[in-house]
Amino acid sequence: MDVPARVSRRAAAAAARMLLRTARVPRECWFLPTALLCAYGFFANLRPSEPFLTPYLLGPDKNLTERQVYNEIYPVWTYSYLLLLFPVFLATDYLRYKPVILLQGLSLIVTWFMLLYAQGLLAIQFLEFFYGIATATEIAYYSYIYTVVDLGMYQKVTSYCRSATLVGFTVGSVLGQILVSVVGWSLFSLNVISLTCVSVAFAVAWFLPMPQKSLFFHHIPSSCHGVNGLKQPYHGVPALSSFAVQEEPKPDRLRVFKVLWNDFLMCYSSRPLLCWSVWWALSTCGYFQVVNYAQGLWEKVMPSQNADIYNGGVEAVSTLLGASAVFAVGYIKLSWSTWGEMTLFLCSLLIAAAVYVMDTVQSIWACYAAYVVFRIIYMVLITIATFQIAANLSMERYALVFGVNTFIALALQTLLTLIAVDARGLGLCITTQFLIYASYFAAISVVFLANGIVSIIKKCRKQEDPSSSPQATTS
Repeated sequence: MDVPARVSRRAAAAAARMLLRTARVPRECWFLPTALLCAYGFFANLRPSEPFLTPYLLGPDKNLTERQVYNEIYPVWTYSYLLLLFPVFLATDYLRYKPVILLQGLSLIVTWFMLLYAQGLLAIQFLEFFYGIATATEIAYYSYIYTVVDLGMYQKVTSYCRSATLVGFTVGSVLGQILVSVVGWSLFSLNVISLTCVSVAFAVAWFLPMPQKSLFFHHIPSSCHGVNGLKQPYHGVPALSSFAVQEEPKPDRLRVFKVLWNDFLMCYSSRPLLCWSVWWALSTCGYFQVVNYAQGLWEKVMPSQNADIYNGGVEAVSTLLGASAVFAVGYIKLSWSTWGEMTLFLCSLLIAAAVYVMDTVQSIWACYAAYVVFRIIYMVLITIATFQIAANLSMERYALVFGVNTFIALALQTLLTLIAVDARGLGLCITTQFLIYASYFAAISVVFLANGIVSIIKKCRKQEDPSSSPQATTS
């Protein structure tokens, strides 16, 4: 090999090493946005009044009737969430996350300000609309961090951000229970604390760095890649002048919708992904209904005016035990491709039994215990479904698939709410509603039992068929 060739290769290698060094995100570049986002998530979920929302609305502060709360107010959140989810998804990508996070913080402030001072049915319905905005914009919170940190930090920052929201919710629930049961504070005072916490979260959100890219509208084109496909550093990381990033082209909105549709078809062409997504959508619909109206059922079994209530403690216990069970899922060794559908059948049946116990056993402690079991099983299964869907994705479109699954769940929930809950529909009482939810989960279990039996029979026949090749059997 001649000397010029060796020199040129050494220079190229040195340039590549320098590019790799500059492409690595320094600690301060990922630590600051992660810390700010965790602080935002913690304070946004530190709401000690939330486990006591139904007693507050039915109590002397708002003086609403059960029919108004269950059949005319709570359904507004479901309709708002469904209506806003897809527009918010597109706005999140187009506006590059931070403005939508600010909108979420502002919506939470408006929600809790109205909880304190708004009076009357119409005003509380508007309150539910603003809370629908706050929940629909959560997608910005869970997507933001992936646009400002390096790919190698995804797992770590995801765990930090999700832990922050979990800790915030748990601390808020425990704090609310202590202030009500031990200190004797009023529910109005708990809402003052909640308003203060969401205001702090809104202030923190202003300091978040503005992302320079997004998934569709502001995607960095492939022409911006350097030697050997190495991506250019960004987000404040210095770049080599010879690999300068080109100016971002203007987003083509029609192309964005075409890409979305093609990605949608590609992702859902996988049968395992489709199976887990179906369970995700069906079960999340039922989960939302049970969680939204559980306080109403507890109020029916044990009115808060007649005895002490422990809603905050139950929410905290169910969250902590659910988090522990989710952590243990990482150590379960099971052939999900073979036994996944049977697992969904068994767990859906247990969920149906838990909801049935909540509805029929007229004991507040039985209701609390069944609710804890219900949440633990759902948390475990939704975690399994999440990583099974991620494992079966042929492209990195996690937000798209999870968003579509959630949208379908909300569409089903809207239909269920309109028929069974809304005053313009059947307007059923709370106990009849929970009987329907128990039957709903039982129907889900039957669907996956039938599907699981068919899948196991097919696998057994493939193994017994001598004409099938080992490679085909493994596949």
